[in-house]
Amino acid sequence: MEKIWLKNYPPGVPAEIDYSGYSSLAQLLEESFAKYRERTAYICMGKGMTYAQLDERSRNFGAWLQSRGLKKGARVAVMLPNVLQNPVSVMGVLRAGCIVVNVNPLYTPRELEHQLKDSGAEAIVVLENFAVTLQAVIARTAVKHVVVATMGDLLGLKGVIVNFVVRKIKKMVPPYNLPGAHAFNAVLAEGAGEKQTPVAMTPDDVAFLQYTGGTTGVSKGATLSNRNLIANLIQAETWNTPVTSRYQGQLNFVCALPLYHIYALTVCCLMGARIGGCNLLIPNPRDIPGFIKELSKFKFNILPAVNTLFNALMNHPDFAKLDFSSLLVANGGGMAVQRAVAERWFKLTGRPIAEGYGLSETSPVATSNRVDTTEFTGTIGLPVPSTEISIRDDDAKPVPLGQPGEICIKGPQVMVGYWQRDDETAKVMTPDGFFKSGDIGIMDEQGFVRIVDRKKDMILVSGFNVYPNEVEAVVAMHPGVLEVAAVGVPDEKSGEAVKIFVVKKDPGLTTEALLAHCKENLAGYKIPKHVEFRTDLPKTNVGKILRRALRDGAN
Repeated sequence: MEKIWLKNYPPGVPAEIDYSGYSSLAQLLEESFAKYRERTAYICMGKGMTYAQLDERSRNFGAWLQSRGLKKGARVAVMLPNVLQNPVSVMGVLRAGCIVVNVNPLYTPRELEHQLKDSGAEAIVVLENFAVTLQAVIARTAVKHVVVATMGDLLGLKGVIVNFVVRKIKKMVPPYNLPGAHAFNAVLAEGAGEKQTPVAMTPDDVAFLQYTGGTTGVSKGATLSNRNLIANLIQAETWNTPVTSRYQGQLNFVCALPLYHIYALTVCCLMGARIGGCNLLIPNPRDIPGFIKELSKFKFNILPAVNTLFNALMNHPDFAKLDFSSLLVANGGGMAVQRAVAERWFKLTGRPIAEGYGLSETSPVATSNRVDTTEFTGTIGLPVPSTEISIRDDDAKPVPLGQPGEICIKGPQVMVGYWQRDDETAKVMTPDGFFKSGDIGIMDEQGFVRIVDRKKDMILVSGFNVYPNEVEAVVAMHPGVLEVAAVGVPDEKSGEAVKIFVVKKDPGLTTEALLAHCKENLAGYKIPKHVEFRTDLPKTNVGKILRRALRDGAN
């Protein structure tokens, strides 16, 4: 196919990238550890960690895993927010030759149990704040080794104060009982006395299982190989070079997006390590005043975020007082960037939001707007190097330029498939190797892609996928519910919000009772924001509920 988008590439950005220099992410990381030893790799709550310390700690963690009998390919779950223990754990798992299973710490027991059982995770690292969730399900999983971290781990003396505040003042750690669990700092100390055995890895070996929903409502693991992630971080790095190459010195990243999400994993964690950057970890980006206070102490160059976070920052009066002279790139992704937000951001900071697009299945970056632009395009940009975008009809045939069709993606960043689900993989891959995104888009004559609709019924809440079937299945568990349908409706703060339409079985059923039930079984972003009771729901002649009719009526 003709790559019409190449004519609009920034100067110096190649059509293809070379990602053959590394056999594994572990090899890439170890190269950076050796090259940037004296640099600060991460800062969290005022405490820095150098590349030398990251090297030692991740080595120790990997050695400890091996000492417990974990072999190449064993799955290790990491259930941590943005704290220093996160990169230590993730990189330690990779260096041990194991597979990282990223877990959202806010998952409910039901969600956590499914992911641990589906992945077959043998070990897990969990922050003590969420240990009670693990306690509820661990007996029904294959997990044999539990490592419990505290907020204060790796913070030195300050950690004692942090733990006191978290436990005693804010009471953020519910009582839990996990017999045989190991303390994170103790694990690192034990690992220091163990030998880490190098593991021969190849580009085809699996590095991460990134769980994502589906139209069936069952969360599936996108199987990402070393090649997938190495390629994508080099693609992201290369795309930013028109701006970053003009900067002398260490590049500073703001990591407010959760590291368990594929966006921050690639664009902050892995790309930062690749180029010897420093990541400022923000454990709670919802605390906007605290977030801005951290930014005021840090000369930030690269700030990836979602539309809602850009907007929330600008709506706080202290944000305009920050020094933006060092800001080089603001990457927007996870959800659509609104024109009003992008134009206001440029006026305030003098730098554009370069909106991109991707999915867990594409590691994630597939397209992006130019980082040297000054205008908001209203598109998701151009395919990044070594990537092809094809707009296709329902028969997987390319449609004419300017016509809508499904966005299909081909490149070295496209996943191996869904973990142990060949049937689901077959549904999303074309015979010629394109991944079917489920999003409807249009490519213009310049190669820019614009999303116009969703083929799937997925709801996008603050950059997180919410699948109606999962919400409906949980709501339908309530004995007072006869029928339910879930749709996405516009929301000023989160882009979209979940709305459910319910037919009662019990006339006494209330909105409050339903939402209480949802809070027990769904992560916060999946909980319906709107509830509407109806006497019946629109259906097809075979009885299938017409979500589109409900969505159109709700909007």
